[in-house]
Amino acid sequence: MNVVVCCKRVPETAEADLVIAPDGRRVSAKGLVYDINEWDNYAVEEAVRLKEALGGTVTVVTVGGAEGEDVLRRGLAMGADAAWRLDAPDADEADGWALARTLAEAVKDLRADLVLCGVQAADNGYAQVGPALAALLGMPHATMVIGLAVEGGGAKVRRELEGGWEEEVEIDLPAVLTIQSGINQPRYVSVLGIRKVRRKPIEVKPAQSAAAGSNLVVERLTEPEIGAGAEMIEGSLDECAQRLVAILAERGGVL
Repeated sequence: MNVVVCCKRVPETAEADLVIAPDGRRVSAKGLVYDINEWDNYAVEEAVRLKEALGGTVTVVTVGGAEGEDVLRRGLAMGADAAWRLDAPDADEADGWALARTLAEAVKDLRADLVLCGVQAADNGYAQVGPALAALLGMPHATMVIGLAVEGGGAKVRRELEGGWEEEVEIDLPAVLTIQSGINQPRYVSVLGIRKVRRKPIEVKPAQSAAAGSNLVVERLTEPEIGAGAEMIEGSLDECAQRLVAILAERGGVL
């Protein structure tokens, strides 16, 4: 079982004060801490578990500059066998389609039985790379995967749907899957574990401009406008309900 996992280095923004960069087109990276994309971490863990159960190899791949190698080192410390960095310093300018195209050029040479991606990237949340990569590689795909069992030349996949629903599908291999959080519990990676793989080679592959051919171009970022204060509705329950319905009707919320 040859598994390829596509990983991305993203900023931790949950508790950070985000500031728009001087060019007005991106969030300033100053002071932000970067780590592996959360969903990609689950994908690496699932790949390593497959290798431990069935044998084979795991290759972690990322697109970007040298700073992205920290993400690859983490993957190696978790149990991946090889790491590729597709050298494209303008990766942050690329949309999902352009990133998928860059990944496809490299992944097709790895002859993967499975290609795993996170459901989405924490920095933009487009959830496009996995399906686009499948299209470019000519492979079937399944998204939002929360359960995976490989059997012979195929796999049984459990997918998360809206409203708490799930579905189980069978898919032929090779295939591309996007992994949802909760499919497993990623193993802890210590600083010592990362140090142990510092000398493992990372293959650096030249890549064409990742941003070239992007269909989406960010022209300007702006902060949300601060509107008027909230209207406090007072009175009896019936009065409050009538006022609320009137407001919704005025603003097109109800017919």
